[in-house]
Amino acid sequence: MTLLANTYRTLSGTKEIIESLEKKATQWVVYKDDKPAFFVDFYDLEKESNAMMNSLVLCTKRSIQEVLGIINIKNNVNLSVPVISRLGYKKIIKSKKIELDLGPIPEEWLAYSL
Repeated sequence: MTLLANTYRTLSGTKEIIESLEKKATQWVVYKDDKPAFFVDFYDLEKESNAMMNSLVLCTKRSIQEVLGIINIKNNVNLSVPVISRLGYKKIIKSKKIELDLGPIPEEWLAYSL
């Protein structure tokens, strides 16, 4: 899958963030231990993992950060969605297309009983 590796300059230094090409509000690159590991698309319902994330985020009206926090606690993992800048200052200084093979979040982590 083709993604964008954007390097941002912020007040705290430079950060490289992997993002989808289209930057939709329903598509996320999820990091595990501060490295890109999974790709979530809430409307790609052909994958069971994406359908479960759709239910957990959109149907329960929670943010993806809240759901990932619950998954982290229940499964003792470190999943996150990167934040570029907490203060709002950011400037793209470099952008390149990269190929990464990111799978969906494992279904066993996405129990409906959250």
